[in-house]
Amino acid sequence: MSALPLTAEFFPMNERDLDAVAALEASLQPFPWSRGNFADSLVAGHSVWVLRLGGELIGFSVVMRVIDEAHLLNIGVGQRYQGRGHGARLLRHAMDCARLGGAGKLFLEVRPSNDKAVDLYRHFGFQQIGLRKGYYPAAIGREDALIFDKELA
Repeated sequence: MSALPLTAEFFPMNERDLDAVAALEASLQPFPWSRGNFADSLVAGHSVWVLRLGGELIGFSVVMRVIDEAHLLNIGVGQRYQGRGHGARLLRHAMDCARLGGAGKLFLEVRPSNDKAVDLYRHFGFQQIGLRKGYYPAAIGREDALIFDKELA
């Protein structure tokens, strides 16, 4: 008898998740958010979620809602789980939560060098609406950010 495949499940992020989320973020980004950044997002009441597969934390998202708009502040999937649709599931979940929370539009920034993320956002219908010069720290100097948005209604 073979085991059933594991199903990835969403859970609201809580304080017990902070170390694992910060470690995952540090494995993904050269200039990662700190544990404190994630803790501050919890305290601020942002929509913060983790994605678990068989109990293992494999991804997270952080969305800040402001009146009738939302801003995707951070999203990530563990490297060994990338390319399996988990990023798309996280993004779809973040959009659904923002819409259900009353947001009509979702904004985000992304590094132009992050081809996978740019492709994912465009696949979901996000449109580039601007550019923030020197927004992100980089190994040498700073990197711009592409500003994207998407109507959620």
